[in-house]
Formats: sequence, structure tokens, C-alpha cells
Amino acid sequence: MVARTLLQDRFGPMAKPMAIMLAIVALVFGGLYGFNVFRGVMIKGFLASMANPPQTVSVTTAGYQEWRPKLTAVGTFRAVNGADLSLEASGIVEKIHFQSGQQVEAGQLLLELRKDTDLAKLASQKAAAELAGINLRRDQAQLKIHAASQATVDTDQANLKSAEADVAQQEAVIAQKTLRAPFAGRLGIRAVDLGQYIGAGTNIVTLQALDPIYLDFTLPQQALNGIEVGQSIDAGVDAFPNKKFTGKIVAINSKVDQASRNVQVRASLANADLELKPGMFAQIDIVTGKPERLVTLPQTAIVYAPFGNSVFLVQKAADGKAAGLSAHQTFVRLGATRGDEVAVLEGVTEGATVVTAGQVKLRNGSPLNISDTQQPPVDPNPKPVDQ
Repeated sequence: MVARTLLQDRFGPMAKPMAIMLAIVALVFGGLYGFNVFRGVMIKGFLASMANPPQTVSVTTAGYQEWRPKLTAVGTFRAVNGADLSLEASGIVEKIHFQSGQQVEAGQLLLELRKDTDLAKLASQKAAAELAGINLRRDQAQLKIHAASQATVDTDQANLKSAEADVAQQEAVIAQKTLRAPFAGRLGIRAVDLGQYIGAGTNIVTLQALDPIYLDFTLPQQALNGIEVGQSIDAGVDAFPNKKFTGKIVAINSKVDQASRNVQVRASLANADLELKPGMFAQIDIVTGKPERLVTLPQTAIVYAPFGNSVFLVQKAADGKAAGLSAHQTFVRLGATRGDEVAVLEGVTEGATVVTAGQVKLRNGSPLNISDTQQPPVDPNPKPVDQ
């Protein structure tokens, strides 16, 4: 009443509307204040009541294994002796003395070109050489009784040598029309036929010496201190997925390639069954150094990240309950990998329980449930499953 009286005294007829406006403003501000207080209380209650649900994960126990350091590489097989056979001369194929895929010995006759004209020419040159020999012997006899001069005998000797050289040259021409195996090995597929005209240098058949066989590969220059001539290697090929081929290093290149900083290495492998063929691709393992005792984990346990690799360890929850488990993320330093396994040099000790599946939904302190589902085996030498 006093406030209204004061308003009426001061504002006269405007007092009543002014009082209503002030009441409405007070009501609005009071409502806003009450709503903010109510919202804060509700948010606080929601956050307090929202529990961090346990996450189901799979785990493994870290343990020691003995690993031998090894180098891996890829290489290509090549024959100890291998050549695509051809002739220096051209002509028509007259005789073929081999079958595709045949095993041959060094010097074995393989193919002949038609050489009738060459043989006739050779016969003529042999006759000329024989005549030159007769003339020389006759003039030598006459020289003894001074019926011929020394100049005549010298001319006869030169004529004989020239005729013999012509014979040798023609024999060489004929030999160029005959193909023989330059070394023992297995022939490939015949590329010419009877009666076919072939030019000089035409590929006739490939010949490869397959036992033993070379395996060429490259290694980075830092691997040079771990390899030496005579060192054993293991090679695997896709054609025989369940078989390992063993051999020895026989040569290391005397220089390192400046572009790649790799060094070429050659190994020799026994190939009595002729299973390995030149050009085949191989995966190579070279064991180096002494065995090392390392903590190993499945590669699925590692959380790879640009800022550092880490794992989640399973620990008792902070409240100390025996049944309560929580996740603790820790950074690790990794070593070499071997199939599905990876060596952990720092960050995990023997006996630690490590999460192997379900890390994506974890953070430090997340409560955990351990899954009883059987995990796939961790294979140090995994192989594709045949379909």
C-alpha cells in the first residue's frame, strides 16, 4: 500500500500500469533464475547417476619366447646356366633331333639346317687343297735336283695354306648350321618346325641347367654385417606352400647399388626333383645372430598411432574390489614381428594381462568384463587357407 501510494503520489494516473510492469519483470527474472537452478540440479543428478558400463574384451597373458633374429627378402630363381639357343647362320630347318622338355647332355646334336650347297663347296675346296699339296711335294722333289726354284716351292706352300684355310672356313660355315647343346640341362618348348626358314639369331629352344639352381635377392646395406658366404637360407614358393627349400649363400655383390642402397646376394639350392624353375618368385628367411628371450604379444593387442604405440593392461579397479577390473593404457616400444606375433621391448612385463580385442571402446579406467569366447590361434608362420 505504501509503495502504491508513493507511485500514485509521484506518477499520478500512470502508477497502476507501472506497478503491473514491474511485477511482470520481477516474475520473468525470477522464472529464469529458477530455471537455471533447476537445470543445474538436473544435469548434476544425471551425470552422477550415469554409470560407466563395463566393456567386454578379450585378453591374453604376456610371456617370454625365444626368438632368433632373421632377415627376410624376396628373390627370383635363375638357372646356373641358361640360354635361348639360336644359330649364327640362316637357312631351312632340315632335321630336328630333340623333343620339347627333353633332358640333354652337353654337345648333344639338336638341329640341322639344309647345307647341301655348303657341302659341295667344301668338297671343291678340299680338292683344291689336295692339288696344292701335290704341287708342293712335286716341286720340293724337283728343288732337290735343282729342277725348280725356291720361289716356286714357296709359292706352292702359300697356295696350300690358303687352300687349307678355305677348307677350315667352309667347315666353320657348315658347323654354324648345326645346333648342339652347349651344356647339360632341360630343354623348353621348341619354337621352330621342319622346313621352316629361320634367320640368324632366331630363337629355337631354351636350355636351362636346373640342378642346382640359383636364387638372386637383395638386402639393405645395414644387413651386410649379418650375412656371409656359406650361410644357410630357407626359401618358400607359392607353388609348394607346405614345403621349404634350403640352400646356402654363394656370393655377395662387391658393391651396393647407389640408387636403392641395396646389395645383391646369390644363393644356391639343390633341385634334384626339378620343382624350382627359373623366373619363379620366392620368399626368403635368413637366420642371423643368437636366440633372444623376448616378451611377445599378438599384433591385435597393439594400438598403433602416429604419436606412439600402446596397449591396454587389465588391472584391479581403483575401489580395490577383487572382482572389479579396469583398463590401463600404457605406451610400448616394439621390436620385430613374426607372423601374428610382435616382440615388445619396453612397456609390458611377463605375466601382464593385455587386452587383445575391444580396445576401440576403452579409455583409462574403463571397467572391464573378460570374454570367454575362444580366440583364434596366434601363428608365427601363418599361411593362406585353401578355398
